[in-house]
Amino acid sequence: MLIAPSLLSCDFSRFGEEIKRMDNAGADYMHLDVMDGHFVPNITFGAPVMKYVRSFSKKPFDVHLMISEPLKYIDDFCDAGADIITFHIESDSDPDLTIEKIKSRNVKAGVVIKPKTDAESVFPYLDKVDMVLVMTVEPGFGGQSFMADMLPKVEKLKAEIKRRNLDVIIEADGGIGEGNIASCAKAGVDVAVAGTAVFKAENPKEAIENLKKACEIN
Repeated sequence: MLIAPSLLSCDFSRFGEEIKRMDNAGADYMHLDVMDGHFVPNITFGAPVMKYVRSFSKKPFDVHLMISEPLKYIDDFCDAGADIITFHIESDSDPDLTIEKIKSRNVKAGVVIKPKTDAESVFPYLDKVDMVLVMTVEPGFGGQSFMADMLPKVEKLKAEIKRRNLDVIIEADGGIGEGNIASCAKAGVDVAVAGTAVFKAENPKEAIENLKKACEIN
């Protein structure tokens, strides 16, 4: 299991230092939630801020666009240093064109589904993307409770990816911690986004190690 600390839970007054802290703690990815106040009822930060903090880590920047028209901003986030860009299948942008645009910039592309969206909605795009992100909370705010009933959706996606012999990883985001990460791994999650579980821990390095240990399925 790879761990991607959600920077939504960091101290924004020390954004760069927080990224460095997660890097030193053993994070595999840096997960950046971009919200526009329209697609979701919250606003975070945009490409200019991300461009500034990009220099604080060489780990992959995993950018989750929770915005209404992601296609319009792909170049901005690619220019700012994104390594992976995921966007919502429920957004207003055409999925094929958005994936194509991301790929044209040599950046990995992924699609995201909200809790009420069926796994099958992304099946037509599985052969074009590198990642599928399954939200295990309603997107918009950190610190929410994990929705275990999203795991059958992960299982369905994993089965379809295996059936078609595709190289697509599954990420899960929302309320993930030591108490539920094992069930995520068992369902087929490859990357767990962890916010509070890592940022609020006294020892983030130990927290990340414990999350990974908890995934070791006997």
